Amino acid sequence: MGSLRAATVNKAHATATVGDASAGHSRFVQRVRRRYAGELHLLAVGAPSREAIDAVLDALLAGGRPLPAALRVTRQLVIERLAVLDVQARAPLATVVGTMTLLAERSLEHALTQALAEQDARHGAPLKPDGARAAFWVLGMGKLGGRELNVSSDIDLIYVYDEDGATAGGGSHGVLSNHEYFSQVARTLYALIGETTDDGQVFRVDLALRPNGNSGPPVVSLAMLEEYFLVQGREWERFAWLKSRIVAPAAALGSPASLALRDVVVPFVFRRYLDYGVFEGLRQLHRKIRDEAARRAAGRPERANDVKLSRGGIREIEFIVQLLQVVRGGQFPELRSRSTLTALERLAAVGLMKPATAGRLGEAYRFLRRLEHRIQYLDDQQTHLLPTDDADLAWLAASMQLVCDADTCELLDTLGAHREFVATEFDALLHDGRTPAPGAGGCKNCGGLPQPVDSAAFIEALPSAVATRVQTFCAAPKVALLRDETKLRLARLIGRAVKAVDDGQLGEAASKDVQARYVPVLRFIDWLEPLLRRENYLALLVERGEVLVRLLGLLGLARWPMHYLMRHPGVIDELADVRALQGRFERSAYLRELNERHSAWTRGGQADEESLLDTLRRAHHAEVFHTLVRDVEGQLTVEQVADDLSALADATLDCTIRWAWQHLKQRHRDDPRFAVVAYGKLGGKELGYGSDLDVVFLFDDADEPDTDRAAEVYAAFTRKLITWLTLRTAAGELFDIDTALRPNGNSGLLVTSITAFERYQGQRGSNTAWTWEHQAITRARWCAGEPSLAPRVEAVRRAVLAAPRDAALLLAEVRTMRERVRAAHPRRGRDGTLHFDVKHGEGGMMDVEFAVQALVLAHSAAHPALQEDLGNIALLRLAEQAGLLPAGVGSAAADAYRELRRVQHRARLDEAPTQFDDAAFERERAAVCSLTRGVFG
Repeated sequence: MGSLRAATVNKAHATATVGDASAGHSRFVQRVRRRYAGELHLLAVGAPSREAIDAVLDALLAGGRPLPAALRVTRQLVIERLAVLDVQARAPLATVVGTMTLLAERSLEHALTQALAEQDARHGAPLKPDGARAAFWVLGMGKLGGRELNVSSDIDLIYVYDEDGATAGGGSHGVLSNHEYFSQVARTLYALIGETTDDGQVFRVDLALRPNGNSGPPVVSLAMLEEYFLVQGREWERFAWLKSRIVAPAAALGSPASLALRDVVVPFVFRRYLDYGVFEGLRQLHRKIRDEAARRAAGRPERANDVKLSRGGIREIEFIVQLLQVVRGGQFPELRSRSTLTALERLAAVGLMKPATAGRLGEAYRFLRRLEHRIQYLDDQQTHLLPTDDADLAWLAASMQLVCDADTCELLDTLGAHREFVATEFDALLHDGRTPAPGAGGCKNCGGLPQPVDSAAFIEALPSAVATRVQTFCAAPKVALLRDETKLRLARLIGRAVKAVDDGQLGEAASKDVQARYVPVLRFIDWLEPLLRRENYLALLVERGEVLVRLLGLLGLARWPMHYLMRHPGVIDELADVRALQGRFERSAYLRELNERHSAWTRGGQADEESLLDTLRRAHHAEVFHTLVRDVEGQLTVEQVADDLSALADATLDCTIRWAWQHLKQRHRDDPRFAVVAYGKLGGKELGYGSDLDVVFLFDDADEPDTDRAAEVYAAFTRKLITWLTLRTAAGELFDIDTALRPNGNSGLLVTSITAFERYQGQRGSNTAWTWEHQAITRARWCAGEPSLAPRVEAVRRAVLAAPRDAALLLAEVRTMRERVRAAHPRRGRDGTLHFDVKHGEGGMMDVEFAVQALVLAHSAAHPALQEDLGNIALLRLAEQAGLLPAGVGSAAADAYRELRRVQHRARLDEAPTQFDDAAFERERAAVCSLTRGVFG
């Protein structure tokens, strides 16, 4: 760019000031106005529409021009109009590329109609074995597929027909196979669209993206295409097919046959897992493109200023976007946009790109595309090189409201700034994946020549603690059977992990104890071991160095995250989005993303149960992981963790109800009058990682004309819902469900009408709730489903809590139940020593929970504040304020309960036992024992 700028400053033959550019500077526009002066009026005022383009074609055909000439003249008129709108009226980029795409679609539609008619007249219609006409599709690839066509672009096409067979015959030239017939159609299309005549050409046609490229047949059947994808499809072709769509005939859009084409293409482009293996494929493709650009620029410095292919050009923005789409599009269907600008917005929306970065890349893309168009307006050439003529360069600048003269060239300055930003982002994303240079840490040769993980040279370079673990790791037969490439990748990862510890990159996660220094690395190797065959996760860590460092930090802080990541390795990609790992769970944002994902599946015709089950699981696992990271890093208290996990479960249940209902064949109404009542930890908003969900399912049949049928439908739906919630799929599981607290327990109906639930909880007699069920209902709450049922559920709960009771009998029954539970958890361990269990031991958490339940059931009638679902800590303070406990007893027990919960939580995170020395936690246990005496005497 420097040489071009120097030439500009030295020559300075012509200058232009901001805003005075005219489309008339274009030699192409001048030619059109001279040659087609009599036809310019045929194109209606404004941006050409479908109707306007067809009207021009119809007028030209009516005037005696054959279709090839009419198509070419129409093209000239449309581009002349776009030059005026773009340069002089500052038309948006979307108007220009949208109009060019529309021109290509209408041209192909007319050409295809004529080509099919000609071949039908010669050979008869192409028929499938069942006698139906075979379908033929013109697929638009690249910018045509993305509706982003340049003003002087070629069009990348692929021709596909749905089934082999033969023509019906009866024409002038006999019978052909369908393949031969459609090959003739392809040749006719080229003559109509691609050949250069006295009127020019409509579009240059490029078929190089078809299966097997230029050595392959011009048309392929759907079966041939599917086999090619399975056997020979290359990684870079997935990026090409990302933008593919049917552009002609228009009547084929949405047809059953075209849906079969979609079902072949989509699985090839988008995989169901995080597909970081495509990085290397795109990296190789980009190297070829850069090498080719460098070869063409050798000895011709002006070719270094290619706004499409040079460093920081249009192609690199497209690669950034397409790479992230292909990696994540299998799981995030909302990313499957063919439009580059739309895809940038969606990448930012799902957290895969910072909004500021997406904004700047979008700005650079618009600038580069507008500049590209102006370059092409000059002579209607498919070029992306900045002109070397000063008058042209000055005109380019002025047409973009910039200055380029002997003193300054804002155009080149702005272009340089955009390209530098794009190149920096591209290099950061598509780095070569090599190990950084070695530091002075314990891994002496981790940055040297690549060594496989099982090589003596690599192991000897490791710190002794890590070397010992790696030797054991490599002794496993499954490691010996790995590909050489995988062994190199493992060595690279372990070497980087050691270096991250040595360089102090782990922060608080790094132990100051020399013996424990490499614990994060040892846990990392433990985590790697079961994932050796799932190379996409290894590729992810190689490509995303920041994810590896964050993962090591997490593993160094606690042990339980390692096992969560073993079950759900896909969530490690969440570590790349720092924003998602801060703050708190947001129900509205979570549900909005799920709904957008569902809409995307629906648009793509893939909203089947399997896809939705996996979508729910991945979203839930990701949010649990967000909470886990915030928890382990000390951002949340134990209460906040429980609140967020409970809110997440509520939202997931609610979404699952809505989605599952739409897949119930027996559903008898648009929306179910169905609710989930949460009990236990979920009801009390004290959910932990991996906790079961204690739930009861209710329905309302008050407005049902046939209550028996409604009961059958809701019973079927409940079974389906439980399957959706508990089934283990390739993406893992959601929840374990316990419905034992439903009316009449395991002998009762799986789902109950809310009327029957009210009657069961409130009646006295043989079919009524027991005291332990009333204890359970102290923590019950509506958590998902039809919102109008929530007040009725709460009314039942409050009625039960406020019901008159024999206080002495109640306290005796609760005390008996507590002793029965404690007896199942003896104080003496297997080794004969006494210990204190923070949950079940005397003075432990269960004592607090039983005491609170007794207080609520005994005193809610006189003290309605106790009926609120506030949690044990708040209820203890309320009971003390109401005089139901001696002064200080409630608050002390609340503090003790909080501390015991914290201790239990931290122990579970580190997979440590929750039994401690019998003398531990004396103050907390004394406070809880005082509470027990204050309640039970």
